[in-house]
Amino acid sequence: MAIDFPPGFELGVATSAWQIEGDVAGRGRCNWDDFSERPGAVVDGATGEPACDHVHRLEEDLDLLMWMGVDAYRFSISWPRAMDGDRLRPEGIDFYDRLIDGLLARGIRPVATLFHWDLPSELEAAGGWPNRDTALRFADYAAAMGERYADRVDRWATLNEPWCSAFLGYCSGYFAPGRKEPGASLAAAYHLILGHGLAIERLRSAGARNLGIVLNVIPVISETESMDDATRHVDAVQNRIFLDLLAGRGVPADLRQSASSVTDWSFVREDDNAVLSAPIDWIGENYYSVMRVAEPDLDNTAAIGQDTAAFPACPPLRFAPRPPFTDMGWEILPEGIELALREITDHLPGVPIWICENGAAVEEVTDADGIHDAVRIEYIDDHLRALTRAVERGFDVRGYYAWSLMDNLEWASGWTKKFGMIRVDPETGTRTPKDSARWYRDVLAARP
Repeated sequence: MAIDFPPGFELGVATSAWQIEGDVAGRGRCNWDDFSERPGAVVDGATGEPACDHVHRLEEDLDLLMWMGVDAYRFSISWPRAMDGDRLRPEGIDFYDRLIDGLLARGIRPVATLFHWDLPSELEAAGGWPNRDTALRFADYAAAMGERYADRVDRWATLNEPWCSAFLGYCSGYFAPGRKEPGASLAAAYHLILGHGLAIERLRSAGARNLGIVLNVIPVISETESMDDATRHVDAVQNRIFLDLLAGRGVPADLRQSASSVTDWSFVREDDNAVLSAPIDWIGENYYSVMRVAEPDLDNTAAIGQDTAAFPACPPLRFAPRPPFTDMGWEILPEGIELALREITDHLPGVPIWICENGAAVEEVTDADGIHDAVRIEYIDDHLRALTRAVERGFDVRGYYAWSLMDNLEWASGWTKKFGMIRVDPETGTRTPKDSARWYRDVLAARP
């Protein structure tokens, strides 16, 4: 049955720079280059070279986007590819010129994300996002990108999923830079939103239009009344610290209390509020799953980045996802997307929403007839239908980008988890559309 999309609803796909670009020699080093070279940091030892070799196979990948028939392509700019310190890096700028111009020539809207987790190594060495200066440097980088591409990029996101950068990177150590410092993670979260606000101001001054940010708001569900306090803490760390800062409410008061043993919050400045809450034209949501908070038991576990040992004032808890699961172990709950939309809308009423990532790593079957990924098709179809129902109920959602165009380096999971609708052979780089790519192409083509 055809999906009934609202008029003008935008459909596309998304990728990120470090996961696909390769060509490490053509850019500066980043935190993920350093992190991936540590033994055991990435499960299969994969590094950013060659990734999907996208830099050298750009025309082929642009043609695949046109073959799919997408309205828009969300990509990220690699800060260390575009910039060498405070100067433009000519090879990198040329690459993004060719990418953006190639999209426009094929009738595809370019949607650029400025930061999808690949921080220049020299900034990480200087303290990274816990250091306020990184936010200032990010604003300079944003200004340079705005001055170069404002005339051609249709929509801009400052950050992608700052929760991952802050808490997976600086609290759990699961992501680059691999630090386990709860206090630093909270400073990082604050400075990421400060950097976002400063970047919004600089982008707007450069003439860039349609400015926003992409979060991964994960609905947090209390399994029992007794876990409500723990649930509120998890929601504060996962969602409200970012939404409240963007809404001009400052750091949530309950989080200030529950994290008081790991930070004195001295990095918070009251005169930052106007910058932190700089007006945005849209907000992105990356929706994959929900978090269910349950009573602790003998098999007590915590989701990565939410380890309560890092926040001693939080009550003991465990996370209890329900089947079915994706290959990442994430609960599949399409209707949860409306819970995320509600939390965003409550904090930022009147701001249009784009679903900037949604997809699944699943088991696939390969035979002479192709690459079969029926679970991925069902997953995306179910989420698109849940999304259109949410629009019918009044949520202002303007578009959807499937994650991902192609198999890529799934960060600390390397090549072991596949989200792509197009298979990429990690040895040869050969691209092969899966059943899901053909299905999505048909969905796009079937619209009035």
